Amino acid sequence: MAQANRPLSPHLGIYRWQVSNTLSILHRMSGLFLTIGALVLTAWLVAAASGPAAYGMLAGLLKSPPGALLLFGWSLAFFYHLCNGIRHLAWDAGHGFTIPGSRATGWTAVIAAGVLTLLFWIVALTGNGG
Repeated sequence: MAQANRPLSPHLGIYRWQVSNTLSILHRMSGLFLTIGALVLTAWLVAAASGPAAYGMLAGLLKSPPGALLLFGWSLAFFYHLCNGIRHLAWDAGHGFTIPGSRATGWTAVIAAGVLTLLFWIVALTGNGG
């Protein structure tokens, strides 16, 4: 018979918060944010097919400061989800399961996502794509 005062499952009072917890939550949030971005992309394509007035309205919204912030956020979410997904593929292959390895690859995914996002926007805003 189980003891009545014993917790049924581990909880935050037992485990110390770690980088991998945060990265796991961010991975899920970035996936959700990308889903919303896919809906906006669909709206953009429908507006483009609907004619200049509809396209101009949506393009104007996306060019506004809040729209630009959302576009930047979607690109950051995309690159983070990509880099962290590659990290998960390495885990699936059996690599990086040590605590130091997990921390190192986690920070690498975050830094790589930031660098890739900045490079993307530098190229997008300057038109120096090749």
